[in-house]
Amino acid sequence: MLISPFTPDSPEPRRAARLADDFLLSAAEDDAAGRFPHAHIRALREAGLLGLTAPARFGGGGAGLAIAAEVIREVGRGDPAAALILVMQYAHIATLHRTRWDPALVEMVVTGAVQRGELINALRVEPDLGTPLRGGLPQTTARRVADGWRLSGRKIYSTGSEGLTWGIVWARTEDDHVGQFLVPMSAAGVRIERSWDTLGLRASSSHDVILDDAPGYAADIRRPEDWGADGSGWIALLLAALYTGVAEAGRDWIAGFLRTRVPANLGKPLAELPRMQEALGAIEERLVVNRRLIRSAAAEVDAGVPLPEAAILKHVATENAIAAVEQALKLAGNHAIARRNPLERHYRDVLCGRIHSPQEDSVRITAGRAALGFQTIGKDTP
Repeated sequence: MLISPFTPDSPEPRRAARLADDFLLSAAEDDAAGRFPHAHIRALREAGLLGLTAPARFGGGGAGLAIAAEVIREVGRGDPAAALILVMQYAHIATLHRTRWDPALVEMVVTGAVQRGELINALRVEPDLGTPLRGGLPQTTARRVADGWRLSGRKIYSTGSEGLTWGIVWARTEDDHVGQFLVPMSAAGVRIERSWDTLGLRASSSHDVILDDAPGYAADIRRPEDWGADGSGWIALLLAALYTGVAEAGRDWIAGFLRTRVPANLGKPLAELPRMQEALGAIEERLVVNRRLIRSAAAEVDAGVPLPEAAILKHVATENAIAAVEQALKLAGNHAIARRNPLERHYRDVLCGRIHSPQEDSVRITAGRAALGFQTIGKDTP
């Protein structure tokens, strides 16, 4: 089925923009409390946006990456934590039907997202392993039993943990095969340890998940060497869109500050100074580049064109977003870091873009090896 590309008239981004305007008012409360954004996820569910990227045959919106990225950018402008949870939701429900999963499992997960707004995310990172993209076998084990599989281990940085219906757990079997196991998060043997206490994205509920003989379905088990990096481009571009949205929120705040700030010695708004206009133009320059990069790359993915450089685009867009918010900080001075103003939160949140895999060193090493003829961009990341 052909997926229609994004157009400015697509209703979903406009719907997301209206929600983001509301989220801006309450995201600070969830951030301060380190609280899962229940109200915002509920609003996204009621707006029909949680199943947006599910294929139409499952009752979903059938939206491609271009529309999904625009929605994520808007939601990221209002509540980056909710947007991060939505990034993972969109990427999984859009692509599961193209994996080696049992079709019955795919249907169960995707129709649950569409009909009931159920959330899903991958639980991959571990205290000792770190991210699987850097190699190594997980310590989380999957043991075959009479009625299926039982999993035991600890996963860290499990985004959305307190709101997930399903976790895709990365685990090793007794014969050292590795794979994905679908675990119901409400099952006995699944426990969430509220360990997430960080500088930014404090409401993302990225806590530890402890599995103690928890039941699960085998979704995709392979030999370790048969696993490669995700080449779909979905997560990379959606993360780029998310942090572009955060930077746009910073841009909006500093623009309002410049329009209303009238220093006594100047007698007119700062916005009337050419040097301030130039500085704001530099911020806008980075955001325009990001939007163009994301839209053109997403359109290629929707058209079925491989995107081996997705990790590079994510890195560039993230650094542009961080630089944009840093420039806003310089313009506002002490006002920028006051807790009563949202710019300090936007800065804390946008910095988290550097943490998501693949990270800068991996992206550049892979690109450098490709340029030297050692490997192709998009293959396994070191």
